[in-house]
Amino acid sequence: MKTINCVGADFGASSGRVFVGSFNGESLELFEVHRFENTPVRINQSLFWDFLYLFNNLKIGIYKAKKQFGELHSIGIDTWGVDYGLVDKRGDLLSNPYHYRDLRTKNAIEEVSRIVSLDKIYEITGIQFMNFNTIFQLYIDYKTRQDIMKNVDSLLFMPDLFAYFLTGIKVNEYTIASTSQLIDAQKRGWSDELIEKLGFEKRIFNDIIYPGNVLGKLTPDVQEELEIGAIPVIAVGSHDTASAVAASPFSDGKTTVYLSCGTWSLMGVELESPLINQNSFNKNFTNEGGVENKIRFLKNITGLWLIQQIRSTWSKKYKEVSFNEISELAQKSNYEYAIDPDSSEFLAPIDILAEIRKWCKNHFGKEPQDLGDIAKAAYSGIVQKYKKTIEEIEELTGFSISKINMVGGGIKDKHLCELTARETKREVIAGPVEATVLGNIMLQLIALGYVKDLREARELLKKSIQFEIYTGR
Repeated sequence: MKTINCVGADFGASSGRVFVGSFNGESLELFEVHRFENTPVRINQSLFWDFLYLFNNLKIGIYKAKKQFGELHSIGIDTWGVDYGLVDKRGDLLSNPYHYRDLRTKNAIEEVSRIVSLDKIYEITGIQFMNFNTIFQLYIDYKTRQDIMKNVDSLLFMPDLFAYFLTGIKVNEYTIASTSQLIDAQKRGWSDELIEKLGFEKRIFNDIIYPGNVLGKLTPDVQEELEIGAIPVIAVGSHDTASAVAASPFSDGKTTVYLSCGTWSLMGVELESPLINQNSFNKNFTNEGGVENKIRFLKNITGLWLIQQIRSTWSKKYKEVSFNEISELAQKSNYEYAIDPDSSEFLAPIDILAEIRKWCKNHFGKEPQDLGDIAKAAYSGIVQKYKKTIEEIEELTGFSISKINMVGGGIKDKHLCELTARETKREVIAGPVEATVLGNIMLQLIALGYVKDLREARELLKKSIQFEIYTGR
């Protein structure tokens, strides 16, 4: 068969990449064609995404892919969850999308709970409570931005927004919509009950499209600008974790957990139906939408965000330091305490070094002394959370977990992989690094009819990717 070239655009919280996946019928090769920073912009004490810059880089990536590979067969887009843009009837973006780390929603959970109980919200959605979930952002929008909200025609999550400006079609993809905490987990569609009770307007929510379906084709304007044909844009697992889980080839659900490692760590199992009860609510587990109608039963854990912030702050205050140097210093440290990575102090710190020192002093009476101590406290906190989460998954599902399939950019940190195996006392299978974009491209190949289903896609990945094993010994 001829080679099929699929463009996978993957927007992360700190960078964006555009890849081409070339499939020859037997194996898949991945080529990076464009990479760019994704730096939020602070204006008047608020934090925004620079959408026009990001969209322009998406177009640059598609153009480079066309120049390098000639014929392109499809495009798929995935991003982080919860954030969105608001579009008016003319199709104009009404403001830059807020960043989920903006502090406007810090009291929103409490305010919303006075209107609808948290028990009720969880019973309907099965989604973990985080104060930046779309439900809380939108509540604040209606409360404080009435001048904008009265002109809104459509709410589009970040991947939907990119796709809209490529195709002119307004839809909400299922996996990204599920992060909003406004999707009925049983019905796999919008919760009219929550939307009405919170005073949101039903008209701004769009039809749901499911992964593996063609969303639309590039508009004539985009075709002309990029010197490209009317190629299809496909709804993939538009939430980056959904695509990453799709490309976790060993996550069979009963003996292996997936662990997507990046700015955030997402650990869980795939289920056929939501698991929503008082115990899962108390332990703050989430039931996010997955591909092929599966449920991603998981917990969001603060991940390498901590190490990224440690590196950034140390480099600004003292001297430039690499991730490898931080990892090596952490391994040499004898500091015996661990932070809670999900503590609110670490959500959007101005000085992460000071916050970690203060947190450790308050909780243990002993501050970390140097960079190695600070990094070790962070690493230890992350992997201890992994261990606890596995134990909770076993308790909630009845599964017996013996392996962890770690995927994503975080697995390039071999210290993290080794530490995870050692702390959890479970075998770690590390790979693929580029799980998100591979899952993105696999869903395109399924939509185009070149790969049968998720099972076949995962078998293809096992043949195409090299994996590393960590036993923790």
